[in-house]
Amino acid sequence: MEQWLLEHGYPALFLLSFLASTLVPLGSEWLLAVLLINGFDPSIVVAVATVGNSCGALTTYAIGLWGGPFLVQRVLRVSPESQQRSEQYFARYGSWALLFSWVPMLGDPLCLVGGILRTGFWRFSLLVTLGKLVRYIAVAKLVILGVYSVS
Repeated sequence: MEQWLLEHGYPALFLLSFLASTLVPLGSEWLLAVLLINGFDPSIVVAVATVGNSCGALTTYAIGLWGGPFLVQRVLRVSPESQQRSEQYFARYGSWALLFSWVPMLGDPLCLVGGILRTGFWRFSLLVTLGKLVRYIAVAKLVILGVYSVS
């Protein structure tokens, strides 16, 4: 399996990073570390992981955006008044929380809420991508310095 991952390093990292940023409970940092340890270019590894993870977040955002009315009205049963208050609060303060979309178990719901509450596409993309980029740079630096290892 490790040999297959190394042969298909960048595409495998993109796919795993994409899936890890949807509602599928996976992590991509371990593969990023494996690729770096095996001599893959750190800049490309970080870029591929960031793009894949951001695309996965955009998928979750789209589910919230287009499935939002169904989710809010039928599944979550939020009143129109509560929804309006939430939208105003998120528009004023909450969209900055998208910088933390990389946090496990918090990031995917944040992206979903970003879609449900109709965060602007460019604002969403910028905040999510920036947060994910900083996370992957930090992981890559820790791997290169030997602090973060794959056990």
